[in-house]
Amino acid sequence: MESTIENAGLYPPATDQFGDILDSLKNRFRIEQTGHIDFHLEQFSIFKDYLNISVKESYAIKNKNNDSYMLFTECQSKHIGHHHGKAVTYTPYQTWALAYLKHDFGRILIRRETLVDKIIELIHPVELDFAEDKAFSDTFYMLVSDRQKAITGADRNFRNVVMDIRLDDFVIEIVEHTLIIGNTHAISAEKAMHLAEFVSRLCTTCD
Repeated sequence: MESTIENAGLYPPATDQFGDILDSLKNRFRIEQTGHIDFHLEQFSIFKDYLNISVKESYAIKNKNNDSYMLFTECQSKHIGHHHGKAVTYTPYQTWALAYLKHDFGRILIRRETLVDKIIELIHPVELDFAEDKAFSDTFYMLVSDRQKAITGADRNFRNVVMDIRLDDFVIEIVEHTLIIGNTHAISAEKAMHLAEFVSRLCTTCD
């Protein structure tokens, strides 16, 4: 397999945008570079299509009760493309935010609900709905491994924070006490700010 250096021109270096992103975050939050932390990203199913995912930069957002984190990752895809006739693996840079939660949620996946989801749900109900919170259930598709843990963890405060997310395209995955949120789109200051606001509020509201 050819080196991923053949792909260097396809994606702008993440460091070119770090300055603007960090300036935006510092204007709103108290952040500190973490040094090396193993966030065990391999446990999340949202990364299953990658051969490798590495954290290139990580920053702690200092909240009142507990820290949350911004992660800038490099992902090596399993899908092979071609560049100038040579096989390459694509390694776009991505932005994710991570938080550690008080409750054990089991395994949960949350994203905005689509029309296809609604049709499938009529035929084969698989998601967790909240009868007392129709607005949340109509907006989000929530798959869970343990309904009781999910119901206990995803209380009204948690659901309100999720409802206030200002990103149109995102996925939340929770593995027991660890939550990660983001998407595979290009990194940007606006996206990083939305993610940081979510995990910071989550750590403050749902402690």
